[in-house]
Amino acid sequence: MFNPFQKLEIIEAETFTSVPAEFRKRRRTQWSDHNRHGQEVECFLEGPSFDRNGNLFVVDIPFGRVFRISPEGTWTRVVEYDGWPNGLKLHKDGRAFIADYKRGLMGLDVSTGAIEPILETAYSEGFKGLNDLHFSSRGDLYFTDQGQTGITDPSGRVFRYRADGSLEKLAVNVPSPNGITLNNKENQVYVAVTRSQQIWRLPLMADGQPSKTGVAIQLSGGHAGPDGLEMDAEDGILVCHIGVGVWRFDPSFLATHLIVGRGQRFLTNMAFGGADLKTLYVTDSLNGEILRAKVPFAGKRMFGLQ
Repeated sequence: MFNPFQKLEIIEAETFTSVPAEFRKRRRTQWSDHNRHGQEVECFLEGPSFDRNGNLFVVDIPFGRVFRISPEGTWTRVVEYDGWPNGLKLHKDGRAFIADYKRGLMGLDVSTGAIEPILETAYSEGFKGLNDLHFSSRGDLYFTDQGQTGITDPSGRVFRYRADGSLEKLAVNVPSPNGITLNNKENQVYVAVTRSQQIWRLPLMADGQPSKTGVAIQLSGGHAGPDGLEMDAEDGILVCHIGVGVWRFDPSFLATHLIVGRGQRFLTNMAFGGADLKTLYVTDSLNGEILRAKVPFAGKRMFGLQ
């Protein structure tokens, strides 16, 4: 009898690099007061994204920092500014686009460190707190507006910022929209909905508007639910599940792989790297580390770099 369920393959990730001591100074910040229950933090890494030269960019939310990590693991602070950068993706023109929890959508010149606002409001209304973003092949930018939303306040939103400068609201009443990505055909948007432990699917019609939005994956366990999302070249979807690891689901949304790290890990977001895009790099936010693992599937090409 045919059995669609595969044996789950466990892949152990190793530490690639850690935040250098010179950039670690444990203290409370306004961000950690509200998002880490007042704990002192050294860093909180997110938003991994590669440039064309193999440099990995990551953000450090509570201290408003963006770092560039060389292929050899050397860290350079690109900028430190008054903001809470959460998600980051590289645009084909070389700029980094940042989903900033505090200031909206920002643009960063990675060569000079100059940063400027791109979109600070939605229809003159302030954002709740941007979280993550993803470019389509057309240059459209999909991003999530999470803020402090959750089950008792399901008012998070998903937006599309067209390449022509127009803004569209794709989803409302989302209880904590977090990671976001597109399938390879770009007719499905996937959103990690953290507080309901779900991955939502937004099928896009011919006019680009969503219809019959539903739950693609229902998770349980962990510490906080799903965070970062990525697609692979086979339309498998990878999900950072905080407190568990990184799941890989096939196109039928059945689990095939689980990437884990030794010890207590807080894996939040990821990016595919390497010449063949078969090395997965994952941010361990609280420990200030980047883990990496060789995987048997290639990542989807990032259109922002083409």
